[in-house]
Amino acid sequence: MAHTRIRTFNTRDTYPEQNLDNDLAQAVVARGATVFLRGQCPQDLDTAINIGSHDPVEQTHKVMQNIRQLITEAGGEMAHLCKVVVYLTDVRNREAVYRTMGEYIKGVHPVSTGVVVTALARPDWLVEIDATFVIPD
Repeated sequence: MAHTRIRTFNTRDTYPEQNLDNDLAQAVVARGATVFLRGQCPQDLDTAINIGSHDPVEQTHKVMQNIRQLITEAGGEMAHLCKVVVYLTDVRNREAVYRTMGEYIKGVHPVSTGVVVTALARPDWLVEIDATFVIPD
């Protein structure tokens, strides 16, 4: 791992009543260049056009693809991910969103906070995720 991950766990153990599989940590100790990404939404990074789907899985795939593309452009990789904040407009989408996000963070163990909000900037968006990376020196 690129950074020290303290008290790693998987959400399938901490939320057994939900169908989740996310590798997370209680804390991350990191040194290097910090990269803050703005909240990523289900839209094309170049055109800002929505993906045209109201499916939380498809929206989360696009969000995570955007995150992966941006950290790559910044000179990093997903292993450098330290923190995510997940914003949902409907708690009923939590399992689908977190399962999908889990595909991109397998073995990484970032810290994570989830928040349910009334709305996001565009009415079609069901999920927004902001991320913080630290690219080691």
